[in-house]
Amino acid sequence: MSAQPFHLEETTIDRIHAALRSRELTCRELVERYIARIDAYDKKGPEINAIITVNPRVLDEADALDRSFQETGELSGPLHGIPVLLKDQAETKDMPTTFGSIAFKEYLPTDDATIVKKLRAAGAIILAKTNLPDFATSWFAFSSAGGETKNPYALDRDPGGSSSGTGAGVAANLGAVGIGEDTGGSIRVPASFNSLVGLRVSTGLISRAGLSPLVVFQDTAGPMTRTVRDTAILLDVLVGYDPADPYTVAALCAHIPETYTSSLVEDGLRGARIGVVRQAFGSDSDADSRKVNEVVDRALTTLSEAGAELIDPVEIPDLLDFIVTTSLYLAQSRHDINAFLAARPGAPVRTIEELYSTNRFHPLLDLFADIARGPANPEEEPDYYKRLTARERFQRTILNVMGVYRLDALLYPDVQVLPPLRSDLYAGRWTTLTFPTNTLIASQAGLPAISVPAGFTGEGIPVGIELVGKLYDEPTLLRLAYAYEQASAARRPPASAPPLPGEP
Repeated sequence: MSAQPFHLEETTIDRIHAALRSRELTCRELVERYIARIDAYDKKGPEINAIITVNPRVLDEADALDRSFQETGELSGPLHGIPVLLKDQAETKDMPTTFGSIAFKEYLPTDDATIVKKLRAAGAIILAKTNLPDFATSWFAFSSAGGETKNPYALDRDPGGSSSGTGAGVAANLGAVGIGEDTGGSIRVPASFNSLVGLRVSTGLISRAGLSPLVVFQDTAGPMTRTVRDTAILLDVLVGYDPADPYTVAALCAHIPETYTSSLVEDGLRGARIGVVRQAFGSDSDADSRKVNEVVDRALTTLSEAGAELIDPVEIPDLLDFIVTTSLYLAQSRHDINAFLAARPGAPVRTIEELYSTNRFHPLLDLFADIARGPANPEEEPDYYKRLTARERFQRTILNVMGVYRLDALLYPDVQVLPPLRSDLYAGRWTTLTFPTNTLIASQAGLPAISVPAGFTGEGIPVGIELVGKLYDEPTLLRLAYAYEQASAARRPPASAPPLPGEP
């Protein structure tokens, strides 16, 4: 038997593998228990609505892995039997891929996305495809294909987007780990709102082949997990060059470690220099922002007590101007989505404007409508090249701040406000491009960033902090995040999805 009894809630890759090796658990039993939770909490009970499609062959895949282990006595790979929640932005040839769009409910791709192939080769089981707004065009969880996803910590609040289903599902323990996609913050916003770890890698370290785009030079897939170690284990599987995605030449240039888990040391904050970007905090005059700031300030105390040297504050020159100038969603996204659809002869719709003109999108997706009305060719925009070159200056400006202060990372809240009430979203309080998320900074500057749980407000609402690093310096971000996680123990599961009766 394993040293401790296996508990499904908040389990990790390592704990699952220990239970499999000790014969305390089989892959089938593990999958069956997750399916029971999906039935109890996603489709019934709180009706979180994180899942679009449960893999219809998932038990057969689990049985095959069990047979392999029984015959060989060895796990088939670093993710053997790990049930993964996959954002339904990634193509899977054996189950529909909706991209969040009702027009694609029956669309069956001809091939798996590269990351899906890598996950399966490592022994992972794609347990389910998760909900997202149509073509990942919102911070908020409204989908014409899958409906609205709820935040499991506060069912009247939004779980964040666009990786909304993955965030809510992993937080509610509907799967072991998750995969999201991040263009402007679509991994880190739901990670922050759901008390998760979410990593945006330097663009190109992980292949995007087979994932619908939004801004092709910002898009990246990435892990969404309950622990930093699980994020590092997933990175070992996902990172690497892929000829199908020319941007992954970045993986040939980066110094990728033999394993990202080697960065995970408990005293990793000792002597680290972290710059606190106070200009990215919301105003204390706003009740929501004040609550966020209180949680973040407690996290800063934890960081300092764990040995980090905080340089507080540091300032990024012209930050707001850079965020506005380097925003290319309205200019770029129509072109990139249309190019993706045009390359798929079996796609039921060939352009985003066709979806818009026939009202086949969720009516609360304001950015989707703006993109569909945008230029067919980004170069038609008179200031397009000015915006492109501003991105390089933005990156250089941030890296220069890090150089001047000899920083290992910058820090600020992922989002300046709490997860919004769904009633406020219905009333139009926020639009996608006016929502005060700081995740745009790293995305539009082309830098890696990790979100980790900072803690909870007095009402039990999660808040995340974001650490931004230098290009290709994911190991440092993981080291800092892991040490903070060990010192803070800030994550806890949501009360809306407790262990099922009889679930050990």
